[in-house]
Amino acid sequence: MELQTPYYAVIFTNTRTEGDFGYAKMAEKMEQLAQGQPGYLGFESARSGLGIAVSYWESLEAITGWKAHMEHQLAQEKGKAQWYSWYKVRICRVEREYEFSTS
Repeated sequence: MELQTPYYAVIFTNTRTEGDFGYAKMAEKMEQLAQGQPGYLGFESARSGLGIAVSYWESLEAITGWKAHMEHQLAQEKGKAQWYSWYKVRICRVEREYEFSTS
């Protein structure tokens, strides 16, 4: 994924509780919902014990709009009550990027 800099990244680092309790379905729904939000640029995630999800946005206003979205707020509350034992959110401005690939 190559994006035009500068842009913003929301880094959501977390540890999950035991059991799914509808998490996978909600995570898929939130990713689809985010894709339709103004200013959305992309999403990447990985999990191996520690989970890291990074969403990319055009502006801080776009991030604020996504955080305030009603369905996203419901998912956030369910996450605090049921899905996460810990999380941290970082919001960063990306000034430049580069990558390496053998293909």
